[in-house]
Amino acid sequence: MKESEKVTWDQGRCPAQARSSSSHKLMVWLMLFVSLIYMLYTLKLVSTSSRDCNHAPFIINHLSSSSSFPNANVTGKRESSSATGKRRDQKTELRHVVFGIAASSKLWEHRKNYIKIWYRKKEMRGVVWLDDRVKIDPEEGLPPVKVSTDTSNFVYTNKLGHRSAIRISRIVTETLRLGLKDVRWFVMGDDDTVFVSDNLLKILNKYDHNHMYYIGSLSESHLQNIFFSYGMAYGGGGFAISYPLAKALSKIQDRCIQRYPSLYGSDDRMQACMAELGVPLTKELGFHQYDVYGNLLGLLAAHPVTPLVSLHHLDVVEPIFPNVTRIEALQRLTIPMKLDSASLIQQSICYDKKRKWTVSVSWGFAVQIFRGIFTQREMEMPSRTFLNWYRRADYTAYAFNTRPVSRNPCQKPFVFYFSKAKLNSTLQHTVTEYERHLVPHPECHWKMPDPSQLLKVEVHKKPDPHLWDRAPRRNCCRVMKTNKTGMMKIDVGICRDGEIHEPLSL
Repeated sequence: MKESEKVTWDQGRCPAQARSSSSHKLMVWLMLFVSLIYMLYTLKLVSTSSRDCNHAPFIINHLSSSSSFPNANVTGKRESSSATGKRRDQKTELRHVVFGIAASSKLWEHRKNYIKIWYRKKEMRGVVWLDDRVKIDPEEGLPPVKVSTDTSNFVYTNKLGHRSAIRISRIVTETLRLGLKDVRWFVMGDDDTVFVSDNLLKILNKYDHNHMYYIGSLSESHLQNIFFSYGMAYGGGGFAISYPLAKALSKIQDRCIQRYPSLYGSDDRMQACMAELGVPLTKELGFHQYDVYGNLLGLLAAHPVTPLVSLHHLDVVEPIFPNVTRIEALQRLTIPMKLDSASLIQQSICYDKKRKWTVSVSWGFAVQIFRGIFTQREMEMPSRTFLNWYRRADYTAYAFNTRPVSRNPCQKPFVFYFSKAKLNSTLQHTVTEYERHLVPHPECHWKMPDPSQLLKVEVHKKPDPHLWDRAPRRNCCRVMKTNKTGMMKIDVGICRDGEIHEPLSL
């Protein structure tokens, strides 16, 4: 390259270098300026946050200042929640429960005797709802009687049922509209329903009455549950509705009923309205519809491990104790009910090892003694001493497991029914006696002791009002030594540590 050309090229390049250097310096100063502004802004925010929030992060200061009023609401909610908690801690008592009893004027003179067995006028509140006026004796100690509102404007199209179902389905709503104070639960039942009120309270105290609950149980008949619903509480066995749910029901029930003119009964209409409210059935097995015929021995002697709450269809089944009327039988049952309602009809299973007998105690009801050894799994299943609602001896028609009545003459149980009881108030100890039901027994050729030599069973037990405050478990029973001829002595109570009655170890 020539010298003159080189000079010319260098002179052309110098202005561009100057411009580049100037731009670079400008960018550096700009970045320093932005960084300084950012630092100053950050320091300002931190210092403001420190003054307002006592050194809490600045984002919390932003939330705090923008939500000062909501915080006040949260405090109010906590106080409200605390108050609700205090109310929840107060146990539900009989004064918090109102019974709505569905009754018929045609059957009133007879069925009112069932209500007399369990209703305590001085402690309970309830209303009997009838279809027509009846004669009332104030001295009988029955609940007030009212005639239901006319329901002739409601459409009923079921050809197999009766339109009284509409009247009965509105009982909870009509009872609510009486405006009774301090009500937590409405309990529905029929005039032939018998309640064990103390056990009912045990069940209700499991649930918060401030929320919507629909509590009851199913039919014993599988077919009934299919025809109606496995999500429906059967009203004869009784069901409980919390006050908030009853209030919500009252707002929609008349319109709800109009939507289901083809339903059969009151129970399915009630369940249909529960479905519209979105409230499912809470199942408690102690409510008994007893859609069966015949002898309840098999069902009552193997009662599930849950409090006995109710009995129904008492005009349909045989008296629960033999050789007495239905009313007399139920009156007898109230004797152990008053001594220890929590343990009423609760099953215990043990073995007489020496004589190789299986013993099943249904406290306050019956004791059964079997020759030979039966497992607890067999004994806790109800024996089929009854027929299903459709009068067929079909074991598949039940909504629970059952076992057949043994055809082996040596395995026919010897049944001892409750006869009397006494309480030692000093020792807090009950003694209940059970007398053998004297019926002919088939001849047995087994070479073992014969239970027919026994005429009486004596059961010793301490009352256990806190039975259902613990985890569910059957009580244990133990065969005790006795010198009395013709008597067996049994102790029933909480299972001791490590106590297990194994049939295979005999």
